[in-house]
Amino acid sequence: MKIRAIAFVLALVAIASADELSRKTKTPCESYPNVDVIYDSVSVPHGERLRTIITKPHNAKGKFPVIFVAGWLSCDSVEAPADTKDATGIVFRGLAQLPGFCLFRLDKQGVGDSEGVCGENDLESELTGHRAAFHALLRFDFIDTNRVYILGISNGGGFAPLVPESEAEQAQVRGYISVGGWVKTWFEHMLEIERRRFTLLGKSPAEVNERVKGAATLYHDWLIKGKTIDEIVKDRPELAELWPESADRTHLYGRPLAFYQQLQKLNLAGAWSHVKVPTLVLHGQYDWIMSRQDPELIAQYVNANRPSAARFVEVPEMGHTFQHYLNMADAFAGKSVQFDPKVLRLLTDWLKEQETRTQP
Repeated sequence: MKIRAIAFVLALVAIASADELSRKTKTPCESYPNVDVIYDSVSVPHGERLRTIITKPHNAKGKFPVIFVAGWLSCDSVEAPADTKDATGIVFRGLAQLPGFCLFRLDKQGVGDSEGVCGENDLESELTGHRAAFHALLRFDFIDTNRVYILGISNGGGFAPLVPESEAEQAQVRGYISVGGWVKTWFEHMLEIERRRFTLLGKSPAEVNERVKGAATLYHDWLIKGKTIDEIVKDRPELAELWPESADRTHLYGRPLAFYQQLQKLNLAGAWSHVKVPTLVLHGQYDWIMSRQDPELIAQYVNANRPSAARFVEVPEMGHTFQHYLNMADAFAGKSVQFDPKVLRLLTDWLKEQETRTQP
């Protein structure tokens, strides 16, 4: 009887530890014709459980290549409801229905159903979440873990090569897609985006130059010297008006200051310089956030390892990620027009091409 009692208690513990991550959002779970959708989760060392969403061909047998998403900087969910108007959501729905492929997405800490607080989560914790999700690919017998395509979007389009840590994990990656990614230092990026921001705000060329000089001091003291924004503007009050978040001096774009100091410490040029697999690098014509030179450099670094492995595409009328704009001013104002399916075709055509090349 004691043995049975112990077995019963252990079974209860196992059930409790396997509790499903509860839904926080009121959005209906994704569904598609002829596609199975699995809502699962992964745990990270700090204890948070993070939502994962996996799609696969319905009732199909065998193993399939998987598109693994390394997401953006903002605290927006990767979930793509049927009525979404978001360009990235439309792309995800298209990829979920791509015949012969699985799609694997992760909501970072504090986003969607995931536990934690996104606005206080740093880069190292976020990367840990992506790596836990990458490890979780092994759970699913329908995923071919030797045919992984990492789709990095925005910030993820820069750090994508950092997700697989070991040589064995890197060998699982069949290819990369980088959309709106970056590869220079974050300090350089901040100066470049601020120059564009000041210009799009209508400042004169002379004013833009003067503001960039101040921004160089502001971001150098923050990102490189490690000072807080309050400390900087206390010594240099004239720099306060240059800070993009106005009164909030502890966050930028919804993330804590430490997040960006950790971005500054990355060497993404070194990471991309080790990539030798096929890589598609996209940059939007109307991307005012990331410079065109960053994705061009990503392609250059990959091609230095393996000639013609990387393809750079400047996508007409595309914004920072998959949005459709008619001009740069509209992109800056966020005035998008109807989604252009050509951006989805760029991804699906390339993915199908890679699989065709690797067929025996």
